[in-house]
Amino acid sequence: MGGTDFRRARTSGVPARFVGVSDVATSAPIESQLEAYRPELTGYCYRMLGSAFEAEDAVQDTFVRAWRSFERFEGRSAVRTWLYRIATNVCLNMLASAQRRVRPMDLGPAGSGGATHPGEPRPDEIWVGPAPDSRVLPEGSDPAEVVAGRESVRLAFVAALQHLPPRQRAVLILREVLAWSAQEVADLLDTTVASVNSALQRARATLATTDTAAEVYRPLDDEQKALVARYVRAFEAYDLKALTTLLHEDATLSMPPLPLWLRGHDDILAWMAGTGSGCRGSRLVPVVANGLPAFGQYRPSLDGSGHDPWALIVLEISGGRIAAVNNFLDTARLFPLFGLPGRLQ
Repeated sequence: MGGTDFRRARTSGVPARFVGVSDVATSAPIESQLEAYRPELTGYCYRMLGSAFEAEDAVQDTFVRAWRSFERFEGRSAVRTWLYRIATNVCLNMLASAQRRVRPMDLGPAGSGGATHPGEPRPDEIWVGPAPDSRVLPEGSDPAEVVAGRESVRLAFVAALQHLPPRQRAVLILREVLAWSAQEVADLLDTTVASVNSALQRARATLATTDTAAEVYRPLDDEQKALVARYVRAFEAYDLKALTTLLHEDATLSMPPLPLWLRGHDDILAWMAGTGSGCRGSRLVPVVANGLPAFGQYRPSLDGSGHDPWALIVLEISGGRIAAVNNFLDTARLFPLFGLPGRLQ
């Protein structure tokens, strides 16, 4: 039921209101009380699952379970804590039989820019996917909190989390991202503080071996704004020489669900000049994904009229240059998720 309105999940015999809950307005309908937690719960489930679509399904399942069990809840803990307990159990159940989600770089060595075929598309279930900030981050007015939230949903960080066993993943997110105490996490997971601290130590050690560096989207940062503007101009003009000056020497290019990925100026530009040359004449529409600058890419229509969706481009920036260009090609699902138009006239 991912993405559907919660009210569609109503069943007969379910209580119409929460009663006796201290941390929310008790006079509000259940739907309104639950909806207040949707963004942060979606962000939590997204970090756990690596898919925005599965995260929305998990939150929907969480809300339905909360609704059905509210009479037994009786305000014994904060609603937020209770919902996180349910959401954690939902995610752990989903992960019990799921394949670990990856990025193309996890599947093998970089390919050649001279390749004429990028390989057969792999199933959606194996990929770490992008997420709109608006779906996974609560609104905030504190700039420091906004930046911290964006850092915790960066593509590289979410991908690194998928290397952790599910319970370690939950511990690290709850402790390091959401700043829960060890005792709170132990209570939620029905374990001991010692077990939580041990899991956190192991999770930190695993993440230390992964590269998660990338600058988050900072719309008021003049240097980043100028770099992104230069990228848009160079890409829409298909000026490959100008694009080269914007990339790190070991920059990567990936195209999920295709397994091929490339590293370095020569192979990236060889691909763009060859097999990827159909992107010439594209138009870019800005969005924000995973706390990073992103664009809906539209290629010229084959009938010569307008531009059709081609990819969601997510840029990773480091040290004032572009370190990675991630092209997600499942536009049929991703463009509606990001509120992007079906085509450009």
